[in-house]
Formats: sequence, C-alpha cells, structure tokens
Amino acid sequence: MVIVLIFQLAVLILSVVIHEVSHGFVAEHLGDPTARLAGRLTLNPLKHLDFFGSLVLPVSLWFLTGGAFVFGWAKPVPYNPNNLRNPLAAAGKIAAAGPASNLLIAGIFGLALRVVQSYAFAPQLLVELFGLIIYINVLLAVFNLVPLPPLDGSKILFAVLPQNESSHRLAFFLERYGMVLVLLFIFFGFQLILPIINFLFRIIAGQSFGF
Repeated sequence: MVIVLIFQLAVLILSVVIHEVSHGFVAEHLGDPTARLAGRLTLNPLKHLDFFGSLVLPVSLWFLTGGAFVFGWAKPVPYNPNNLRNPLAAAGKIAAAGPASNLLIAGIFGLALRVVQSYAFAPQLLVELFGLIIYINVLLAVFNLVPLPPLDGSKILFAVLPQNESSHRLAFFLERYGMVLVLLFIFFGFQLILPIINFLFRIIAGQSFGF
C-alpha cells in the first residue's frame, strides 16, 4: 500500500510541477522574468513543493479514501503584473497555461496507452501507469479551471468578465474567501466535476478509468 501511495504521489508531484513551470514560461514569453529570476523555471520538485498542498493534503486524501483518490498542488509560480502589457488579459493566458499543460500530458500518454494496448501482450503495469498519469492530469486540469481563487479558473474568469462594478465586487468576494471556498469544494463539491473528469478520460484514454 505504501508503495502505491509513493507512486501516486510521484505522478502527482511531477504533474503539478510541470503545471507551475508552464505558468512561468508563458509569463516569461509575455515579458515578465519574475519566475526565472526566482529560480522557478525548473523541473526540480524541491523548488515547487508546498508542504500542505503537495504532501499533507494528498496523503490525507489517500488514507481517507482508502487509496482511491490523491490530489494536491505546488507553490504558485510568481509573476509581476507590472511587467505585463495588458495585466488582466495576460493573467488569464498565464493561468490557462497550467491546465493546458496537464491536458497535453494526458494527451501524450493517451496516445502512448493506445499504442501499448495495440500489442497482444501489453504489460498490465504499464497500462495502469499510463492510465494513472492520464487521470491525474485530467483531474488537475479540470479542478484548476474551477473559478475560485487561487485556482487558475478564477484568473481566466476575471480576464473575460466585463470590467464593471459588479465584476469587481465578485472578484473582491472571491479573492477574500477563495481559499475557504476551495477547501469546501474539495471535500463537499468535488463530485460535481467528476463526470467531466471521467468524460475527458474516456475520450483521451479510449476507455473508462479503472484497469
């Protein structure tokens, strides 16, 4: 059981690291070198791990669900909006890069899974590994698109909303209570996005999750 936990944690950590580095690369492309100067444009997990989001939460969820579920996040990559030509629109692009990177990873391993399964004697362990990588990355992409701060979906939402008093009030409320709302969503509302996660997994992997 411990080996399974370590394996799932490794996949999760590598996936969230790529997610965060993608934010930094897009910010750099848009003119902000903050992530690079902070040493965050690296795949070294030690530069990105968050004690609660990368260790405490995923391990707790794993034990609470009997090994059926693991989830977490890394430290957000910093960026300076003052270095961006259009800060609000740029923030939306930077935010979208994270979920996009996870969907790209899922797509790559989806193709790899189909290739492996085309062989008559496909190693079951490899099939399960690819399936887990796909599922975790789809989960990360969909979850991060939920429009609650500090998740990426909130920045994308604020980038496309009209700039008026109502949207400013909404942004203020979400920014103020966002972290509490995210934790409530994880423990009480996560089932709302499970159908989307499972649907995308079926499209990418060509089968339902569970091998």
